[in-house]
Amino acid sequence: SLTTYRFQGQRTDFCPNKKRSISLTFKAINSVTRNYFGEKVALYYLWLGWYTILLVPAAILGVIVFLYALAFFNTSPLIKEVCESDTVMCPRCDKWCQVWQLRDTCTYAKVSHLFDNEGTVAFAMFMAVWATIFLELWKRHKATFVSKWKVFDWCEEEEELILGVVNDPDCHPKEFRHSCLRSTLILVLVTLMLVLIIGLTQALVVFRVVAAVLLSEGTWEFVRDHANTVAVMLGAVLHYFTMQFMTRVNKVVAFKLCEIGESEERSFTVKMFTFQFFTLFSSLIYVAFFLGRINGRPGSYVRISGKWRLEECHPSGCLTDLFIQMAVIMLLKQTLNNIFETTTEKLERKCGHCYRNECREEEKMGHDPCDICKLRDWLRNYDLNDVNSFSLFNEFLEIGTFTTIFVAAFPLAPLLALINNIFEIRLDAIKMVSLERRLVPKKTNDIGIWTKVLEAIGVLAVIANGLVIGVSSDFIPRLVYRYHYGPCANGEADVHCMKGYINDTLSTAHITDLNRMLMVKLVCFPSYKDYRNDVDYSLTSQFWLIMAVRFAFVVLFEHVVVIFKFIAAWFVPDSPMLVKNNRLKDKLSRLKEELQDMKYSKSTDV
Repeated sequence: SLTTYRFQGQRTDFCPNKKRSISLTFKAINSVTRNYFGEKVALYYLWLGWYTILLVPAAILGVIVFLYALAFFNTSPLIKEVCESDTVMCPRCDKWCQVWQLRDTCTYAKVSHLFDNEGTVAFAMFMAVWATIFLELWKRHKATFVSKWKVFDWCEEEEELILGVVNDPDCHPKEFRHSCLRSTLILVLVTLMLVLIIGLTQALVVFRVVAAVLLSEGTWEFVRDHANTVAVMLGAVLHYFTMQFMTRVNKVVAFKLCEIGESEERSFTVKMFTFQFFTLFSSLIYVAFFLGRINGRPGSYVRISGKWRLEECHPSGCLTDLFIQMAVIMLLKQTLNNIFETTTEKLERKCGHCYRNECREEEKMGHDPCDICKLRDWLRNYDLNDVNSFSLFNEFLEIGTFTTIFVAAFPLAPLLALINNIFEIRLDAIKMVSLERRLVPKKTNDIGIWTKVLEAIGVLAVIANGLVIGVSSDFIPRLVYRYHYGPCANGEADVHCMKGYINDTLSTAHITDLNRMLMVKLVCFPSYKDYRNDVDYSLTSQFWLIMAVRFAFVVLFEHVVVIFKFIAAWFVPDSPMLVKNNRLKDKLSRLKEELQDMKYSKSTDV
């Protein structure tokens, strides 16, 4: 068996007298993986390599969008309006918090512009179509290899039946069964598990709200001035550790549910992915679509337990909070996981060095070093981490879904995913060959239920990104202001169309409503982000117009992107013409052979 592995495609035996090194090309590496681990593992690496290659154009375009925003960093009128503003804003919390100047958040406004601009709309549409093109091109790429491996028409049920007949000629097939009682029980348990996961999300919300209040009352001036941002970052870190803990809990629960119902890999994958999706995205959904929209207004704030006010968005928009949450989780997930795997790799290599030294000592004592090495190699392999039929699920699950879902808030996500995959391929290879027991080779012609999961992610990406642009970002309010309320709409010349936008998004609070909450009397009229009447706090007509345009944009965006996805899928066939023609020739030759065998058997009978 392979006992060491190098990413460049070199294999070395531990036997000191019979060392050999084989240099392999990329295709040869895939062939060796298939011959040693089977088609199932080979298809995983084939998929991971293809995914990494197609991330290159997405990463390049994401960087271009980021640089586009950076190019207009110092000339944006929205940034200038915030940085040069004299507007006094409402306190962020009750009692101890004071009013603050809008210009104090100049840095925050600049960061918001980097990830909330016109380029992100086009990039989100591109990524939604990219997900479909990637999946269709993957089907073509896979078809080429499974046809070459002669498993294109392979059927798992037939192979199980053949193995059963070989072991017992009188065996009976395992019949399919369905129990309404078991299905109902599993549905109830899955629902309870999802309620628990969503409950943890609410706990994270409470943590951020309480942390923001406590940080606002702290002694460090920098932390006190950026209490909300620091609270979001702390919430993201806590969310990451919650994800790591819940991943283990979700796996145990999914295994138990499979024992109650169907103990198949497909059933386990569906349950586990559902749990992980809610674990990962419940908090992000709150930040994207609810943060700053359900917090109330001055004099009537929504509070947790009647004490702590809910979080508010910055006047420059709410998208930056979503970006911070995603960036912190992605960086922690990639760096900490890879550091842990790299540390394990170094420990194993050190043990392997000592192991080879012991073989040389045995050789000096007159023993056959190869026999000793083989025996110790068997014992060492037995002590490796155990694997099962669900082990590959962990590898698929490590490839995060940030690449397409909510990518509108973080255009650099494909670049980080690309960097992560480059390390992931090597670390997975080391882990499978050196740290874990050898997986039982299995035949397959697809990555299984993960194809359906990727299709579902593609659909969710369209919905999520449409909602992020239409609801979370300030793209629609800026569009409405430019063409309906701004200087250009009023016929003013030599004035930038977005001049005065920030002030247009602010409303004025009543002093009496704030003095009831604060320990210091106010002598000015502070502002807050909302479209409300300054007299009775009623929502203005501009608010309802923006809501209507938001709804129309989401519907239009999703329909246009779905049409492009269908066109892309139609233009890219699942199998190359060469593969189809080769399969057709193989079928023809097989039919001719069967026909000749039939003629020969008839002539023999005569």
